[in-house]
Amino acid sequence: KQAPLEAAVLQPLPVEELFSASADQYVLPILGETPSGEPPDPKKCSPREYLEFYIFPVLLPGLAALLHEAEKEKCFEGRRTKFIPSDFLTEWLYNKNPKRKDESFTELFSIPFVKDWLKDRPRPPTPLSLLLSEEEASILIQSFWRGYRVRCDSEIQELRQWQKKLREERHITEVVKKFWAKQEAK
Repeated sequence: KQAPLEAAVLQPLPVEELFSASADQYVLPILGETPSGEPPDPKKCSPREYLEFYIFPVLLPGLAALLHEAEKEKCFEGRRTKFIPSDFLTEWLYNKNPKRKDESFTELFSIPFVKDWLKDRPRPPTPLSLLLSEEEASILIQSFWRGYRVRCDSEIQELRQWQKKLREERHITEVVKKFWAKQEAK
């Protein structure tokens, strides 16, 4: 037997009740095209009119640009990327705002409201795995591996032990501190 909440959640949604108009009437406008006719008063029009006249003509080209950029950044290849779609769309919409028509391009982190938002909510640093290309990452991994293999060599181990012993006997860290103290005093 199902719990009452589960039974209610698993019931199909009556789509007819959600929308008063038939599905045929909900046709999205053509990309970048504003509907014909006089724009309605934004404070008095219906939500549908507001979307069709004020939101979709700006948002749809932005989403198209977002998809092109995502394709260029190889986001559809199933790999993690450094591309953040919401950042791209925020920057695009800010710069394409008709009120900023004569102003120059502004990068995302220079947008005033983004600066304010990030002041209160700083982002974690981007992982190195997303910043490096595959070639750079392979070079880095190979150099670490070669370094590890060299350090495993018995002669190198002997040299490292000798250096450690020498540092401890001659109090090298103290000598270095005194040297830098003299340099800073000059």
